[in-house]
Amino acid sequence: MPADGPALVDVTARAVELARRAGAEQCDAFAQAYDESNVTVRRGDVEKLIEAGGHSLGLRVISGGRTAVCSTSDFSAEALEALAKDTVELAKISAPDEFAGLPAPSELARTTAGDGLQLYDESLRSLPVETRIAMARTCEAAALSEDRRITNTDGASLSARVGEVALANSLGFASSYPATSLSLVVEVMADDDDGKKRNAYWYSSERFLHRLASPEEVGRTAARRAVAQIGARKVPTRSVPVVFEPVMSVDLARLLVGCATGGVLYRGATFLANSANQRVGSSLVNIVDDPRLPGRGGSRPFDGEGVATGRCPLFEEGVFRGFLFDVYTARRAAAATTGSAHRGPQSLPAPGASNTVWAAGTMPATEIVAGVRDGLYVTTLMGFGFNAVTGDFSRGAAGFWIRDGELAYPVTEVNVSGRMGDMLMAIDAVGDDLTWFGASAAPTVRISEMMVSGT
Repeated sequence: MPADGPALVDVTARAVELARRAGAEQCDAFAQAYDESNVTVRRGDVEKLIEAGGHSLGLRVISGGRTAVCSTSDFSAEALEALAKDTVELAKISAPDEFAGLPAPSELARTTAGDGLQLYDESLRSLPVETRIAMARTCEAAALSEDRRITNTDGASLSARVGEVALANSLGFASSYPATSLSLVVEVMADDDDGKKRNAYWYSSERFLHRLASPEEVGRTAARRAVAQIGARKVPTRSVPVVFEPVMSVDLARLLVGCATGGVLYRGATFLANSANQRVGSSLVNIVDDPRLPGRGGSRPFDGEGVATGRCPLFEEGVFRGFLFDVYTARRAAAATTGSAHRGPQSLPAPGASNTVWAAGTMPATEIVAGVRDGLYVTTLMGFGFNAVTGDFSRGAAGFWIRDGELAYPVTEVNVSGRMGDMLMAIDAVGDDLTWFGASAAPTVRISEMMVSGT
């Protein structure tokens, strides 16, 4: 927002007041304001440079179980008054829903802005454009100089966002918090002997500049991953142990959390339905959703409905503990909200993950690989071959073939498949190498048997 304008939380409170005056029984207003930049460098030249900012507000009105949402980027008094009247009128003609409504007053957060969660890096606001360009150039240059077989790049991009989130409702809640984010990513190409291009990327994403991986590290890692795939081959179809490196374990964890929200539960679209407090995996499966971790990408003091956030165990020693709920899906399931609502100015709240963490085990990753005679070490998953209803999993993959406990040669054009319930039960090793990727973290994970389809 403009520096001389009203505070964002005051704008949301004003929108709520106007909606109440227009006849809303219940209402809340969710607003975002931000400045963001994105710079992309390719072959040393600046290919894209974007500096942008904006703000928007969404007003939700609930009257007699009838709900409407309208949004605006115009924060003038006249625009907010028109928004309030229009939203109230739209709610009158929507279909009633007995589960619609705001949280109970006792569920609302009692918090100050940020609540000690370390969400804001002041230095990002004053980070010069020249510095951002230099970081992207350094990243790409490090990749190109790492190995002569790196012959091209798809560019290195640095993105930064400085913003604020505010929410107010007709129960008297009104609060806001600042938030920053920063990410650096590069994709490179290596030439194989047969003329094929081996692509690989790497990235770092943090809230604070000082926690971001160095541009040199990001570039060199991407280059090494591309070069390591030179000479990749197919393998015969067989059933073998499969080891997922941490970034791939994060992919598995995200799939699981996607099956553990109230939205898919009430629609009957998850294989975890009717599994609460039942064993669904080995004792090595420990996954938590935790929006209270200081400085992490998914942390926040309150959710998209103003409910206090808190740590939510999802899997404890293989036992599925329950679902992530917002207010609406919790009421449909005769449960309580877990403070997991996400929303944008133009959308209704819906439950989702914050910081997803697959807890580390005690075994070094090298020992996990050393325990495999013949198997696949997965470094890339492709496609969207996962059925959340049945748990059927089938994804394109690449990585390395493990022979006698060592990574023997690169593998490409294979498919790994199984059923998620069986995969969870077959996890027989979890590494001590917990690694963060944005708002998710996981260690190396080994599944004792999966089908690997190749030639």
